[in-house]
Parts: sequence; structure tokens; C-alpha cells
Amino acid sequence: MTTLTERPPIARRTNGHRLPPPPPTGGGDGPEREPGPRRPLLDNVGLAMLFLICGEIMFFGGLVSAFLILRMTSALWPPPLQPRLPIGVTGVNTLVLLASSVAMVAASRALERDDMRGLVRRLLVAAGLGVAFLAVQGYEWVRLVSFGLTVSSGAYGGAFYTLIGAHAAHVVAAVIWVAAMVLLAARGRFADGRTGPLRACAIYWHFVVALWPILYVAVYLV
Repeated sequence: MTTLTERPPIARRTNGHRLPPPPPTGGGDGPEREPGPRRPLLDNVGLAMLFLICGEIMFFGGLVSAFLILRMTSALWPPPLQPRLPIGVTGVNTLVLLASSVAMVAASRALERDDMRGLVRRLLVAAGLGVAFLAVQGYEWVRLVSFGLTVSSGAYGGAFYTLIGAHAAHVVAAVIWVAAMVLLAARGRFADGRTGPLRACAIYWHFVVALWPILYVAVYLV
């Protein structure tokens, strides 16, 4: 006669010692029936920024490729009677933008220490350096236009302003984003641990900064 329930197997003894129970394998009705939750490699913020940056890379990759094709297929570059680009000033301006990324790293470390005042100060430094970068770029563009390099002056001017102008637009967007984060941080928005928008802003800022040396080499030095 069979019963509806079965006793669990008893661990056998070996040399007078009881063997340890087998490790849980999941399944059944015991507390180990479901495996523990695994932490995702990327949270929603990281995944969204990954998609955004991949799209931006493809966008700027197309612009840089078009610029280099024009450069390689031209007999003279820059074309005759066109002004030369300000390599030295733009090189110094590149260091300014790189310094803003250092300030953003310092802001992230202040956030880890729950130092809200330090976070606000370092975000302001990063935004200020970004504004300085845009101011120098704008001044140089005004000089280039006065020397005759405009969007309608040929493929050289059109490709230059399209590529560099696209990056400048991204810097403007990044500065506005950082300014919004400064306002939220000053109001204690990130003191409760909900730092997703700020982390996304830092990722985007570092991407915009890392993109500029590539453009500087491709447009100003090659």
C-alpha cells in the first residue's frame, strides 16, 4: 500500500559522521525553489545613455567620414584664398574642455560623499568651462567669417561649420543639462539617492568632451 507523501532521504553516515545535505538545486516547494534575483549589468539610465551615445557615434561618424572624403579628394586643402584654421587657439580651447570633464569627475565623487555643496560647486565649474569653450569657438568663428570663410563659400566652409557646429550644439545642450542639475542639486534633489538624471548627465558630458579631440585632429590637424 502506497502513501501520498514520501519521507526525504536520510543522509547516510560515513565512519560515524553524517554527510552534509546536498546543495539546493531549485524547484520544489522549499525556500530554495526560486534562484535569487540577479543584478542587471546596466540599469535603465545606463541602457538609455548607451543607445543615445551609439546613435551619436553613428551621426558624427558619418559627418567625419564626409569631411575626410572631401579632404582626400581635393587637390588643395584648404582651397586657395580660404583662411587657415586657428590651430593654436583651438588647441588651448581643447584643454579647457578636457578640464571640464575633470570637474565633472570631481562632481561625481562629491556626490558619492553626499557633499551637496561640493557637488554644486564642481558642476558650476564644469558648466563654466563649457561656456568658456563655446565663447572661444564663437569668437574664432566670427573671425573666420570676417576673413571670408562662410557656409556658402564652398564645400570647405560648409563641411567645417556643419561638423564643428554640430558639436557646438551638443555642448550647448550639455551645458543646459548641467545647469538644470545644478538647480536640482541646490534644492537637495539628489540627497535621497535618486541620482539617475545626474549620472546620465555626467555620461553625456564625458562623451561630448571625448568627442572633441577626435574632431580637432580630423578637422584642424589632418
